[in-house]
This record gives sequence, structure tokens and C-alpha cells, in this order.
Amino acid sequence: MRQSSFPNFIRKEFPRDEEASNARILIRAGFVEKVMAGVYTYLPLGLRVIRKIEAIVRRHMNALGAHEILMPALTPKEAWMTTGRWETFDALFKIIARDKREYALGATHEEIVVPTAQRVVFSYKDLPLGLYQIQVKFRDEPRPKSGLLRGREFIMKDLYSFHADTAALDRYYRDATGAYTRIFKELGLSTYVVEASGGTFSKFSHEFQVFHPNGEDTVVFCPACNFAQNSEINTSGENSPCPLCAKPLQHRRAIEVGNIFRLGTKYSEPFSMMYKDAHGVQRPVVMGCYGIGISRLMGTLAEAFCDDRGLTWPQSVAPFDVHLIALFGPNKKENTAIAKRAQSVYQKLTDAGIEALFDDRIGPSAGEKFAESDLVGIPLRLVVSAKTGTKIEVKERTANRSRVVDFSAVQKYCKR
Repeated sequence: MRQSSFPNFIRKEFPRDEEASNARILIRAGFVEKVMAGVYTYLPLGLRVIRKIEAIVRRHMNALGAHEILMPALTPKEAWMTTGRWETFDALFKIIARDKREYALGATHEEIVVPTAQRVVFSYKDLPLGLYQIQVKFRDEPRPKSGLLRGREFIMKDLYSFHADTAALDRYYRDATGAYTRIFKELGLSTYVVEASGGTFSKFSHEFQVFHPNGEDTVVFCPACNFAQNSEINTSGENSPCPLCAKPLQHRRAIEVGNIFRLGTKYSEPFSMMYKDAHGVQRPVVMGCYGIGISRLMGTLAEAFCDDRGLTWPQSVAPFDVHLIALFGPNKKENTAIAKRAQSVYQKLTDAGIEALFDDRIGPSAGEKFAESDLVGIPLRLVVSAKTGTKIEVKERTANRSRVVDFSAVQKYCKR
């Protein structure tokens, strides 16, 4: 992608109307634009990151054996009345249409996925079944001040599983936990599996938390044995004895990036979702649900991977693999040669399947180009200039020094 034809949403300063550090850096670096509190536009750079996160999540969901669908964002009141959540889900956005019928914008999709799954589940032979989607969700958050970590409109992956009994659900739950752990590792995030309240569904649900000082949650955990619970269900003080190993407990702020619940028959029974077991007996379907905040992950990555110069994206989700920069000077003849060499490098990168943002702009100075490159945070910077001659200057975003190498060495850097 040539930067001369790429829309430049980069700002010179941080936005003044944004409190959250993740949104401040993402807005300044040209990844998102704030529309109103809790609502953002994903700009070309930001959408590339979102799509890469989605691709990683989608690959692991497919490997789990789940099937992707796409449910509507506009949902009927009747479905929510069936489960009793029309009046009790306080974050539900409600709409009255011109025909006076009432609807809700999808905050979660149990009420829609159960009738969908009912059409294909009749006997134990049809189970287990996993259905997931990646879709925009809407929640009427009272004070959305955490940027992409908690919005009124956000992108989410939600998976729903259907089983014959709790033992089958438990097996799937363990497999989903493993898939989630692999997803976050591929994204470059170190997560703790934290016990949280299961609400009316079960004793515990599980959250996947990333320790970070800007997190909204507090985790009570034991470094010695990995015991971890959300502070909302564990009020033990700092240095209290761990209930498993008696070592001192610690408190850490954290960002929740995923959660999983054993739903049991909470949503299957209101819709009379039943199946016939091997003996022909009608039994209620047992369910689980598993969420990952896609846009929240981008906010979390922005919090976790940045420095005083800008973003430092992990390779797996960076908008581009490399940032190729052509540096021009006052000599027009020399500039022609630089442009030709840079174009040759760009073509070689493209042919090798390496995604490159090519800064081919004539006007900006070297300092301006380097500052923008650091701000955007692409993992590898390549520079072609009069100084590099027939070689290329290579600098990893988080490194202090650069090296001048042949093109053959560039591919080795990209494979790290």
C-alpha cells in the first residue's frame, strides 16, 4: 500500500475529549475516530488490525468444530420476553418502530441462537453443536469512559454450544478454554484464567484477564499456585493466605478480554428446546456460551503494546508487516534513483507475500516520517535513502539501533 494514496488520519496531538489511554493513542495514530462516547469509527489502519484479530479468533473457533453464522443486530421484543430479560437486562437498547412494535439492539444473542439451533437439533445424534458469530453488539453503558475497553457499540465474537448433558458441556468447556488460551497467546497477550461469579447459571464462570494498571477489574491471585478470582467474589485482602496453598495473595488490576459460562438449561427451557436421548426420552438441551471482545482486544493491545513514541504492535495483528520508507533529499537526480530502488524493494516485498506500507511521499522530512512510523507502530521499518546505497536500513520498532543489510536479510526479520 502506497502511503501517498493512503488516507492520513494521523494527528499531531492527542485528542482532548478522550480520557482512556487506549483510545487516545489509537485516535492520534489514525486507527479509530471517536463519534461519541462509547462509539468509534474504525479507520483503514484500525480495520486492518480488527480483521487480523478476527482471523485469528475465527481460525481457532473453526478448529474447535464450531460453525460460523451471522445473527441480526435488530431483535424482537418477544424473544426477550420469553426468557424474562426484556425488563431485567438494564443495558438493553430498546427501539419502538413506526408500527409501534418494540425491538432491542442485540447486546447478546442467546434469545436468537436458541430458536435457530432448534431447527437442527432433534436427537442426541445432533449434539454437540457449536454456533458462533463475529458481530456488532450494543449495550447502554451508563459511563463509557474506558475507550475501546467498554463501549456502547463494540465488536464481539460470541459462541454458543449445545449438549446432551453437563458432562458433555464440561468437555467442550475445557476445549474452549484451551482454544481461548491459544488465541490470546497468538495475539501476544499473557492471560490469567480467573474465576468469577456464574450468576444464575453455575457457581463459577471464567474470565480471561490481562494484568494491566489501566484495567477496570481487580484480580485476587496467588503467584505461587495460579489461584485467581475476581475481587467481586473474593474480598480477601492483600497478603491474605491463598485458599489452595496458604501463600500470600496479591491484588492486580486487569482487563477482561474473554469470558465463558456454563448456561445449563437457562435458555433452552424457556424455548422448550429438547432432544431425544438414545432411549427416546425427551431431555432439555444443556448450553454454554463463550465471548471474546474483538474491539476490546484492540484496545487492550494498544494499552499493552506502546511506549513514549507510539504503538508497538505484535507481528500477528500489526496493520502491515513492514513500513518501507523512502527518504528524499534536495538532489532530484538522486531522488529518482532512490524512488527506483524503493519501488524495487516494495515489489520484492509484495512478491514475497509481505504486507508493506510504502511511504513514497516526497514532501515530509525524515524526522516527520520516522515520528509517524513510530506512532503507527508497524513491527519492522525499512529505509531506502542515499546513505543506504544498494542496501536497506532495517530497524525493529522496539529496538534501539538499526542495521544496514541486503534484501535477503529482510525476509529473515519478517519471519521472527
